[in-house]
Amino acid sequence: MGIQLKGTAGLVIAVAVVVLLLIEFPAYRMFFGISVLIGLVIAGGLTLWYRLHPIKDVETENKRPLGLE
Repeated sequence: MGIQLKGTAGLVIAVAVVVLLLIEFPAYRMFFGISVLIGLVIAGGLTLWYRLHPIKDVETENKRPLGLE
């Protein structure tokens, strides 16, 4: 049902829609800006957390239960 866009074509269409919305509607600009800022703060916080608290081998499950290398 509908047009199936995959890969680069879908990405280009998605970016074009976002750009058109940002140009056309000022409220979207504010929402987009706030969303990007929130995303950057969360990404920065997670990056800082995992640099200060690295994951150790004992904290992960065995990815090779049969011992095959």
